[in-house]
Amino acid sequence: MGARKHTANRVVLLGPPGSGKGTQGVALAQHLGVPYVSTGELLRAQSGHDTELGRAVAARINGGDLVPDEMLLDAVREPLAAAFEAGGYVLDGFPRTVSQAQYADRIGAPERVVYLAVPDDVARQRVAGRSAASRADDADPDAVEHRLQAFHSETEPLLDFYDDRGVLARVDAAQPPALVRAAILDALAAEGRP
Repeated sequence: MGARKHTANRVVLLGPPGSGKGTQGVALAQHLGVPYVSTGELLRAQSGHDTELGRAVAARINGGDLVPDEMLLDAVREPLAAAFEAGGYVLDGFPRTVSQAQYADRIGAPERVVYLAVPDDVARQRVAGRSAASRADDADPDAVEHRLQAFHSETEPLLDFYDDRGVLARVDAAQPPALVRAAILDALAAEGRP
């Protein structure tokens, strides 16, 4: 019998708004049999609560700002630990900064980080389509533009961080979803991971 190819079970999806992280993350988590942890979903749920934290999170999200590390870590701490204990995870929206990546490493470093690359104009079109489908945080073009700029300034440095570790894979996410999914699965099965 040949050796079975290892597929990563701890996966981070990086990409700008509209890159398909949610679509691909849900399908990938089902394929791998691991929990899908979306910080966007966690934060939107938190923002629906009439609490001091909920109102603070809602104000940040509605303005297109990234939520500060302390708030985000509070939201993901338990779901991330539970996912790691369950044998893996697909993370969407976390980490977003190098300091968050260092925190994630303490719980269970990702085996593979997939960057879903899309041009900004494609991201804008996709986000506009989502806003028509009831994504209220996507309805304000200025907030969307602010989120894209935040991605470029705060999250893109993670590409070098993970590339230096040899776990980064880049996928053209402007292609149809089925092709993106196939490219992600190929990246997860690729040899040469540390």
